[in-house]
Amino acid sequence: VYKRQAQDRVVVVLEPGYADYETERRILAPLGVGVTAVGVKEDAVKALERLNPEAILVRERRVDAACFDAAPNLKAVVRYGVGVDNVDLSAARDRKIAVANVPDYGAAEEVSDQAVALYLAVARRIVTRDAQVRAGGWDFGQREPIHGHRGGTLGLIGFGRIARRAREKFGALGFSRVLAFDPALTDEQAGSARVELADVDRICSDADLVSLHAPASPETAKMIDARRIRLMKPTAIIVNVARGELIDEAALAAALREGRIFGAGLDVFAEEPPAPDNPLLALPNTVLSDHTGWYSEFSVRELQNKAAGEVARVLGGAAPEHWVNPW
Repeated sequence: VYKRQAQDRVVVVLEPGYADYETERRILAPLGVGVTAVGVKEDAVKALERLNPEAILVRERRVDAACFDAAPNLKAVVRYGVGVDNVDLSAARDRKIAVANVPDYGAAEEVSDQAVALYLAVARRIVTRDAQVRAGGWDFGQREPIHGHRGGTLGLIGFGRIARRAREKFGALGFSRVLAFDPALTDEQAGSARVELADVDRICSDADLVSLHAPASPETAKMIDARRIRLMKPTAIIVNVARGELIDEAALAAALREGRIFGAGLDVFAEEPPAPDNPLLALPNTVLSDHTGWYSEFSVRELQNKAAGEVARVLGGAAPEHWVNPW
């Protein structure tokens, strides 16, 4: 078991993380700082007590007051990615622990690609047709209708960098009308982006595809609920590459099971990994992936470089470039 020496300076990575941390070690070595990974099966609080790190790098694991109290030397928490809903920002601020994220890495391309891929897989019945062909089936035709999207309406809930790239890519598929909801979106911005401002109800009732790109927050929790799902067309498709908490999964599963909407493509779940009895796993009109929309080898390298750079700034006495809990 690794035991920290008094003179050691260490940054802890709370896994699941990446294949290796040579990038982080290269960037932090000039400061005399080492990097130690804490495996997903290891208790984070106990590991932090043992290692007493100066910074934490994290993807999905929860980092809360108990973690902060276990590491009295902690100066920074840096999230590999954009969302920081798994970090207790106020508790960190109270302890003067800087929290930073990496909002400018290149995942807008990857995540928007994933949204388009999930939509096409659902709309074109790729997964079920693959299984049927492998089982000897052929020529399904109109027994399993495919509705198409030319001239259709795209609804975007959230309109940040990822949604804007998705809007361009879905437009190339033939969606001619785009509705967008985002509290920060002005009429002028909507006009320049060639989208119509709409509330969530109108998006649900009018859109052929509802694509979710909003952050998780108390305001967005289960925003796609049973009532809003009832507003949707029977041919509508939902795609979620944002946060699983945005959807009432039980209501979605019921609608899919009863054929009240066409299908769903989901990269994220309220509980990750989803429980084996999650009803969405058993439905043929879902296409699912493992919160992998952000991933490419390029995006991983960029994330590791930028996250380690934020740690280096803080440990070098500067403020992080993307400081999300300033005091």
